[in-house]
Amino acid sequence: MSGFASQNDLAEKHVSFDTLSEGLYAYTAEGDPNSGIMVGPDSAYVIDAQATPLMAADVIRRTAAVTDKPIRDVILTHYHAVRVLGASGYAPHGIIASDATRALIVERGQQDMDSEIGRFPRLFRGRESIPGLTWPTQTFGKRMTLWLGQREAQVIQIGRAHTAGDTVVWLPQERVLFAGDTVEFGATPYCGDAHFTDWPATIAALRALKPRRMVPGRGAALLTEADCEAALAGTEAFVTDLFASVKAGVAKGWALGDIYRATMDAMRPAYGQWVIFEHCMPFNVTRAFDEAKGLDHPRIWTAERDIEMWRALEHGETKDAEISR
Repeated sequence: MSGFASQNDLAEKHVSFDTLSEGLYAYTAEGDPNSGIMVGPDSAYVIDAQATPLMAADVIRRTAAVTDKPIRDVILTHYHAVRVLGASGYAPHGIIASDATRALIVERGQQDMDSEIGRFPRLFRGRESIPGLTWPTQTFGKRMTLWLGQREAQVIQIGRAHTAGDTVVWLPQERVLFAGDTVEFGATPYCGDAHFTDWPATIAALRALKPRRMVPGRGAALLTEADCEAALAGTEAFVTDLFASVKAGVAKGWALGDIYRATMDAMRPAYGQWVIFEHCMPFNVTRAFDEAKGLDHPRIWTAERDIEMWRALEHGETKDAEISR
């Protein structure tokens, strides 16, 4: 079997470090996972840690170029390994996450770590430096407020979308949004742990904030209201179109493999040029198939299940039933 599409993605990405407003920065890398930085009068906060302590070192270096304030806390937008396993590199005082995100780490954190490292090795450079799972030291229910001097930063568990614990950071005075993977820009949303039915309402809640600038989970920093709306609309259209295609196949009684092929044909013209499209789509369609058949709580991806699914959908090596049970 040839490997996952992502295993052939070996090219280094150009990193950008953009100013969103005074003391607010975006760390982006051509469709790789993004991080955000907020600098207060005494300390700085990092939003999403990167995948390994080695990769976190570049965020630290670039942050040190704009402030001498120490990084105090790391805020996790969700539980995925590629976002959280670099947290120890910051030696933070605290790691902040939603209650729902911590519950997912308890339930599936180790399996997710093993799964993601196997899928996308380039994103885990220096993985030998990972000490283990990242555990929050502070959790919250729906909302908490951080004060960076006189600057308010709202940490909001905004609703189910990319995962059940999705968290954003919203600065109402500046109207700057750190969106995590609830929103992507020119990059394919990964939906393997998604809640398709809820995602449009979560987008609506973000749109109601009327952000002027945004850091999506993947893609360039968005520096105009028009670009923010384009990212919101594009993400909403992708997940809506994908789920509609899968639901139509389920209603016809089609097998998962047939639904996958039909959905790829339907989605590729509009979205096939987006970053990691080929990698994400087998996971996306499999999760959409489950949800369309009534499974609200996403099944856990393991390294073994990843391979089984990929063989079935990309190579026809196993029966659909083996990955849809």
